[in-house]
Amino acid sequence: MNITTDVLIIGAGGAGLVAALNAKENGSDVIVLSKEYPTRSQTCMAQGGINAPLANVSEDSVEAHIKNTLKSAHGEADEKAIEFMCSEAINAVEWLDEIGVCFSRTKDGKIAQRRLGGASAPRACYAQDYTGLKILHTLYDRCLAQDIDMRNEKYLLELIKDTNGVRGAKVLDIRSGEVEIYLAKAVILAGGGYSRIYDKNSTNSTASTGDAIAVASRVGAKLLGMEFVQFHPTALKNSSILIGESARGEGGYLLNSKGERFTDELLPRDEVSRAIDAEIKKGEDIFLDIRHLGEEFIDEGLPQERKLAKLYENIDPVYDLMPIKPVAHYTMGGIEVDNKSQTNIAGLFACGECANHKVHGGNRLGGNSLLEIVVFGKEAGKYASEYAKTAKIDSISEDDKTVEILQKIKEYKNEINFYDKKTELGDMFYKNVGIVRDKASLLKAKDEVLKMIDELKLMGVSDSSKVYNTNLVEFLEFQNMLDVALEVVSSALKRDKSCGAHYMVEN
Repeated sequence: MNITTDVLIIGAGGAGLVAALNAKENGSDVIVLSKEYPTRSQTCMAQGGINAPLANVSEDSVEAHIKNTLKSAHGEADEKAIEFMCSEAINAVEWLDEIGVCFSRTKDGKIAQRRLGGASAPRACYAQDYTGLKILHTLYDRCLAQDIDMRNEKYLLELIKDTNGVRGAKVLDIRSGEVEIYLAKAVILAGGGYSRIYDKNSTNSTASTGDAIAVASRVGAKLLGMEFVQFHPTALKNSSILIGESARGEGGYLLNSKGERFTDELLPRDEVSRAIDAEIKKGEDIFLDIRHLGEEFIDEGLPQERKLAKLYENIDPVYDLMPIKPVAHYTMGGIEVDNKSQTNIAGLFACGECANHKVHGGNRLGGNSLLEIVVFGKEAGKYASEYAKTAKIDSISEDDKTVEILQKIKEYKNEINFYDKKTELGDMFYKNVGIVRDKASLLKAKDEVLKMIDELKLMGVSDSSKVYNTNLVEFLEFQNMLDVALEVVSSALKRDKSCGAHYMVEN
């Protein structure tokens, strides 16, 4: 049986939920599919804040926001796209405030703001250090209130495309193991980024495997800037758990083993990460120090950072230094879209981290990711809904090809453990396609990825069952990770000069 809707949204993070609310408001029937659950989406990990030049704390302007964003992008962004995003920032935050996001407040009741790296003023509007989580939960509540059809544990297998464009998607219902067909007049991909190709060397959840990007690429969607992977300077050393930029924005210090501050903590992330990497290569351990901020301030403004450090490193940052290292955090590359969030394929739109709206370029400015999902999530929902008003849903005959492919995967030889290969891929990428790169290392990485792709048929799944086969889903994710990894290293090899997060050195 085919399921039909006007607008099909794949991904239920912040961008997908904003798109859903706006498509619904524009009169479209909407279905949102998510391979996990909305409140577990990567948006909840965004701690520091959302940029908007409200000037609630000190003087600021839209022009200054644009200037900071352009500088951080290293010439690889579209100035008009940045101007649009920054000019919409105040409206975006005011809308979030109106729908119930509980921002922290100043003493006079205004939305509180803090300075993040690369910003010329305290611009990031925050909710303690839970900003993304509180935005996500509020958006989800609004979607439920609007009776938007949310369907969880649906894994994207492929997009349905004909000569007229995209017509829907085939998904695996993880609970039942059945393949389902969703037909739609317009499809919005909001499936998140791909930094989990770095495996444990990433702040992201295990779900950030680039599925939407890999699937879109297979039907001919153009990708852009895949070499640009942002490494966050401060993840806990042993667990890669994120300690957000809010900690440095509030006055935290970076120290080496000698107790020396060796860089300006509020430089753009690519510069801070390279400074830390250089110290580590000298044999130094690196620490984040917020002890001087005091227990009362930390518990009020940075409660999550304290909780995470205690839980994952068994240290209390009120009294102890936090051991940190840079790890993969955010992926600037993705599916290329135009100023209507539409891809080069008719009927296919994209927003959020899986899309490249040309606003981050070579290095995303801290605080702009949450802004992007609100501004361009709205645009994607609006324009997909408009497209759907004149498009038709063409019925398709059900076939067993996708089911056969899944069955063949279950019959692959199980000579190589793909979980081991996933770990190997992550460590190899962290070393060879990491903070500092050289051509020889990139070529070696590409050869390793191609070898893994060639060996996939020897990496069978051990679980042949149909219902809740997470082993199969994780294999499909790994397959997508390899496709995305190949795009990343291939794009990196095409760019032989340093640019932002893509920092090249001579062999």
